Amino acid sequence: MEKLAIRGGARLDGEIRISGAKNATLPILAAALLTDGRVTVGNVPHLNDVTTTIALLGRMGVEVTMHDGWKVEVNPTSLNECYAPYELVKTMRASILVLGPLVAKYGRAEVSLPGGCAIGARPVDLHVAGLRALGAEVEISDGYIRARAKRLRGARLFLDTVTVTGTENLMMAASLAEGETVIENAAREPEVVDLAEFLQRMGAKISGAGSDRIVIQGVDSLGSASHDVQPDRIEAGTFLVAAAITGGRVRLRAVQPADLESALLKLGEAGARVSTGDDWIELDMEGRRPLAVDISTAPYPGFPTDLQAQFMALNTIAEGVATMSENVFENRFMHVPELQRMGARIRLEGHTAVVTGVSQLRSAPVMATDLRASAGLVLAGLVAQGETVVDRIYHIDRGYECIEEKLQQMGASIRRLA
Repeated sequence: MEKLAIRGGARLDGEIRISGAKNATLPILAAALLTDGRVTVGNVPHLNDVTTTIALLGRMGVEVTMHDGWKVEVNPTSLNECYAPYELVKTMRASILVLGPLVAKYGRAEVSLPGGCAIGARPVDLHVAGLRALGAEVEISDGYIRARAKRLRGARLFLDTVTVTGTENLMMAASLAEGETVIENAAREPEVVDLAEFLQRMGAKISGAGSDRIVIQGVDSLGSASHDVQPDRIEAGTFLVAAAITGGRVRLRAVQPADLESALLKLGEAGARVSTGDDWIELDMEGRRPLAVDISTAPYPGFPTDLQAQFMALNTIAEGVATMSENVFENRFMHVPELQRMGARIRLEGHTAVVTGVSQLRSAPVMATDLRASAGLVLAGLVAQGETVVDRIYHIDRGYECIEEKLQQMGASIRRLA
């Protein structure tokens, strides 16, 4: 099993190009199932979750061609099976995103209950209830969701809780439903907007994406389209914290600053000098130790839960005491014991962590428990005395493209161990 070895102490300074967003790529590849033609998706990141999604499409008979620069062409007209098996679905929760497109386009679907990071309950109830409201017959048995419908019918859907994948699944399904569908309490994340733009390029009629009320006028068919995936705001946030935690500087290219507003405000509170342009962000700590910042995660446009672990790493060596509340997933503090092994002073009180900054972390062997926790541990390793070894980094490869190479570009001492 591969590991990352990080020798701390270097002040990072460099320029990084941000990859396409994993959380936008996966639903867009699933949405390609809806077309009667071919679609081309550009700026696709080279990640394990993307590879798994492409394998899943291939398993269903879809023709997928990868071109240079990770441009992916998808032709679903050869699909011969509406089945997503457990062996492919178990590592990636986003695999449930094929459920809505399969039922809407082909009238049937058999999708394994998904796996992914063990960060808490992310039930499929809202997906199932939404499809039933659209007229599908759905049952869950033997670990599979089985759904059928002659043609879905538009309906008014109210999501009891804000769910990104639930919003995306139902928006895709409603694109080919008969009549109008309204999704209330919809997720507002930029990745939902990116998916809506892709669907619109194929001919879908969608309004309101980016707000909590999305309206879809169903159409009879969707056609060919080309689309470039938006930049990954979580990868961007992670590299900004990497510079901040080391007192360094970084300039990010190919990024959308507006999508990171809450994180940029917190980095400013931590003492960073932040400047932005249309497609770039520059952060400079000017050698200073960061100041502690309080965090409370929330659905977009609130502070993203996917940056909580990275900011916790920042707070472990910051000046002062920070209170960090996790309000999205109930089991997303599994990195805390690993940070404590490195000398971090963290006290857990339910869904809140109280972090008292220390002047120096110590290296230690640590284990990644999920995708974003692994990023937090890597960041902690950048400022720890000695060499920190992070085990089980298959998690980080699910969401970060060549993370060690990009950190090396900034001057980090990091290498991959077989």
